[in-house]
Amino acid sequence: MQLLASGSAVVIILIVAFVLANGVPFLVKTGLAEFILGTTWDPTADEPSYGILPMIVGTGLATFGALAFAVPLGLACAIYISEMVKSAIASVLRSAVELLAGIPSVVYGFFGMVLVVPFIRDVLNSRIGGYSILAGSIVLAIMILPTVISISVDALKSVPVSYREASLALGANEWQTIAKIVLPAARSGIIAAVVLAMGRAIGETMAVAMVMGGVKAMPGASLSNSLFKPLQVFLEPGRTMTATIAMEMGYAAPTHKQALFAIAVILTATVLAFNTFVHLALHRKKLRQ
Repeated sequence: MQLLASGSAVVIILIVAFVLANGVPFLVKTGLAEFILGTTWDPTADEPSYGILPMIVGTGLATFGALAFAVPLGLACAIYISEMVKSAIASVLRSAVELLAGIPSVVYGFFGMVLVVPFIRDVLNSRIGGYSILAGSIVLAIMILPTVISISVDALKSVPVSYREASLALGANEWQTIAKIVLPAARSGIIAAVVLAMGRAIGETMAVAMVMGGVKAMPGASLSNSLFKPLQVFLEPGRTMTATIAMEMGYAAPTHKQALFAIAVILTATVLAFNTFVHLALHRKKLRQ
């Protein structure tokens, strides 16, 4: 077991080293600030431009939207499965949730193109036929639901039964016990579920590439300043960093390919930094307790 665990760590280190070796030289040559803050991505022009800010914004908006849909719904489902139904029914529901995790991402993409995109086009009047950040957020939310639900259920079930019995014995009802006792006790596991779901959302490629429109412009740049602009921007088309890598790697010239590896470096650094921050915050909270 120790050998297998060490082997997994070695594989991760090798992957990170490979990405860094191919992407860092380009970042050094171009400049990290210019690469991240640049608003124009046109690697095939006579004077190439390598600015990924529109893709960073598109990735962030799609991920935020997905979490806004999936976390409340997933947590509610986890509470229902863990606390409110019999074990036989809960087992069936968990199996159904796990089946969702096994569906290929391209199938989710087709689902989004056939149902989600036409709905946004006809009901919300989105540009370019409904292909938008909102469509990507909805599809991503469905994709990360199994992660949120499964890990949250495990976290809730790990809370000792004695906690629930003590709360009920003191006169609290079932909802009060869940809200005041069970959820706070399972907080670290629920946060872990959200972090893993966020990593899945950031790293997803095919489904969001199929429903977000693939536009490299800054989302919301064409909108007038208004009270509803933060909401309207979700109806704009966009592109994520992962979709850019997948769509352009096949025909990329050497310098262009290095720029795509540089995007992978930014993605890897972002996910590792966020995971480390959450881990340290939870560890510090445990020490205070």
